[in-house]
Amino acid sequence: MNSRYFHPESLMMSHGYKPALSEGAIKCPIFQTSTFVFNSAEEGKAFFEVAYGQREKQPNEELGLIYSRLNNPDLQILEERLCLWDEADECAVFESGMSAISTVMLEFLRPGDVILYSKPVYGGTDHFVNKVLPQYGIKGIGFTSLQSESDILEMIDAYGAKDKVKLVYVETPANPTNALFDLELCRKVADKLATEEKEVVVCVDNTYMGPLWQHPLKHGADLVVYSATKYIGGHSDLIAGAVLGKQKYMQRVRTLRTFLGNMAGPWTGWLLMRSLETLKVRMQQQAENAVKVADFLADHPKVEKVYYLGHLKEGTEQYQIFKKQLSCAGAMVSFDVKGGEQEAFKFLNSLKLIKLAVSLGSTESLAEHPATMTHSDVSIEDKQAMGISAKLVRLSIGVEHHADIIWDIEQALERC
Repeated sequence: MNSRYFHPESLMMSHGYKPALSEGAIKCPIFQTSTFVFNSAEEGKAFFEVAYGQREKQPNEELGLIYSRLNNPDLQILEERLCLWDEADECAVFESGMSAISTVMLEFLRPGDVILYSKPVYGGTDHFVNKVLPQYGIKGIGFTSLQSESDILEMIDAYGAKDKVKLVYVETPANPTNALFDLELCRKVADKLATEEKEVVVCVDNTYMGPLWQHPLKHGADLVVYSATKYIGGHSDLIAGAVLGKQKYMQRVRTLRTFLGNMAGPWTGWLLMRSLETLKVRMQQQAENAVKVADFLADHPKVEKVYYLGHLKEGTEQYQIFKKQLSCAGAMVSFDVKGGEQEAFKFLNSLKLIKLAVSLGSTESLAEHPATMTHSDVSIEDKQAMGISAKLVRLSIGVEHHADIIWDIEQALERC
């Protein structure tokens, strides 16, 4: 059977790798090398022409190996496999999620430009948009999931920024509230802000859903970014990021990565390839556990509110977005404990199985306090507006037995 008929989870074991080129090794070796030998000077010239964007790669032309800052077999094979889930033209893997995010923003924004971004976003992203980019004359304007297309456009007009928006950056579901943003709406906004002289690119942070449960490129996005540390890595043992998308945008992203030098190394690439083999089974188990955990929390007298996509009410706008864009409610559950920071901290300090740590998407369940940890640098006004309060706790549900996770949450809540 031709490989194009296989599902992505089947291809994660073999796609892009030829055992015959590596002594028959069933798994891709770690290519721990800085540089690669050319067969001829002419070959080296041809490889550099493509790598530096001096010409397009010819049909059936193999992408030549030059230097591990530009390409490496472990990264190249990994990037080809990551493209399968999102049906992307190309992928570039980075040393961290933030390096992937910042590279996209630096490539598509210039002094005087505006980035239109969804709120809330991951705290590191919020910091880069509101603290770093302004140092380069780039302004961030935030919008929420409650705003309509006309609301957003009117807001842009009020800022006098209609001709300045160059990038629409969306994180959906939002960290840590699980708020959903309509990607088709975001595409429409970008198109209405675009002109013949000015393109507006739509980039989506899909970290919360991983490559499995949402595919933004099918809903109007030009680029997708991931903290590959999370579900893609899935074992809390590496730091990485990825950008995927349309070829014409990825060529620019890849070129800037070459000269910033923030690509991932071969060891990280090898670890991520290992993790991709179990991505679907891990994420499925995490999602199944999350359903049971969220249902338990919803019925607990010490829990004020649960933020879980599986509990969205039919007929609401958020539910409609969920049914259109997502195939699963995911494994991220946040909740408001009755009380405030003191009660939230008592809960976190009383956990025995669940680990008190930031990050998400790994095999072990994790718990953290967004207001004072991952989102501590977000402005007080935005925290209040977004519901990132002192009583909010974020859970990343792992692959442990669901009964043990629930027992741990129950005994910790008893101490609040």
